[in-house]
Amino acid sequence: MTEIRQPTPRRGTNLPRMGDFNLTVILEAIRRSSGGLSRVELAQIVGLSPQTISNISRRLLDQQLIVEAGKEGSGPGKPRTILRLNPAGMYAVGVHLDPAVITFVVLDLLGEVVKHSRMATPAGDPAGVITSIAEQINILIEDSGVDASKIAGLGVAVPGPIDLDEGSVVEPPLLTRWNRVRIREALAEATGMETLVDKDVTSAAVAETWAGGASGAGSFVFMYMGTGIGCGIVLNDEVVRGTSGNAGEIGHIVVDPNGPQCDCGLYGCVKSSCIPQALVAEAEAAGVLEGHRGGADGPEVQERYAQLCDAADAGDSKAIAILDKSATLVARAVSIVTNTLDVERVVFGGPFWGRMSPYFMERVPEVLDKNNAARMIHDLEVVGSGVGEDVGAIGAACLVLEHMLAPRAQRLLLEG
Repeated sequence: MTEIRQPTPRRGTNLPRMGDFNLTVILEAIRRSSGGLSRVELAQIVGLSPQTISNISRRLLDQQLIVEAGKEGSGPGKPRTILRLNPAGMYAVGVHLDPAVITFVVLDLLGEVVKHSRMATPAGDPAGVITSIAEQINILIEDSGVDASKIAGLGVAVPGPIDLDEGSVVEPPLLTRWNRVRIREALAEATGMETLVDKDVTSAAVAETWAGGASGAGSFVFMYMGTGIGCGIVLNDEVVRGTSGNAGEIGHIVVDPNGPQCDCGLYGCVKSSCIPQALVAEAEAAGVLEGHRGGADGPEVQERYAQLCDAADAGDSKAIAILDKSATLVARAVSIVTNTLDVERVVFGGPFWGRMSPYFMERVPEVLDKNNAARMIHDLEVVGSGVGEDVGAIGAACLVLEHMLAPRAQRLLLEG
């Protein structure tokens, strides 16, 4: 098993006009510490002067983003006061729009879920779906008991491709009629909250870095197993979004040249061979599932896929073969990504992961190890998400926390 490398602490700067960046550097250092840090420890870790640390700590205490959590020290000298994040200092709302199910969460500053809910993705036009989402958000906030004034914003995770500038969904393969739907603008208007939109696979990667613990450190790919399959990319603790925010689209990697034809014209792509919809259609054709519907669509995908997994769990050899084959094919696609990026870990998660995990964890590590181009140098760890099946919605809420509080290069740009 690969040794978990702790993230390299970011360094602050003592130059003028860098206060916002330094504040986020200190917050990040406190957040990533398991038991909190003293001011002296912060100065050593982030490279700022004791006076700067003291001034910023006071600002954070005044803003209720951190708290003084007792004193520590057994040796000579004055005991040190420990600073920790204040869970109630800030909240964020996250929504994950999946073709099968929509998940909602309210998250505290530690990345812990305060309240969550789900509903089947409604059929119909996008405007009606967005109205339903806004209504559910209002209900969720009220049920959570959270002070609405402490909610920093709304994050929305959607299937790709997306247009980050517009905040729109651009013809996602499994969401019909969602062509350039400006969901960010619509939900901001409907809820009155500042709204951020990102791809679901990227949001899942953000969730892992924020709330996943050890599995969210260093360099890894997050394999998102939902109605569609994609990957989020994290290199040296930084989420990689690509030029347009659409990094991680792996649907057209060919994993089975003898497989079914994809809508792109190739044969055996991930999209045509591995997504739950394709597996359900294969199970129907093999007689594992009753009926021949050509697969399932929307919310029905989850139900039919669960029936396939139930059959495999009961010992149906055909069902087991379908799931084992899908694990091998996905592993082929993952190995291409991991060799390209030279990461140390693969994290699997998403709404379908819980049911498929026994079959994937039996097959995937062996395939990845065999195909790991750097196996003589480092191992490639394979783990399940430390966040849970709501990782898309949690990641959407984490987008808000990341935007507000994470050290970003843009904070160093001087105005005017």
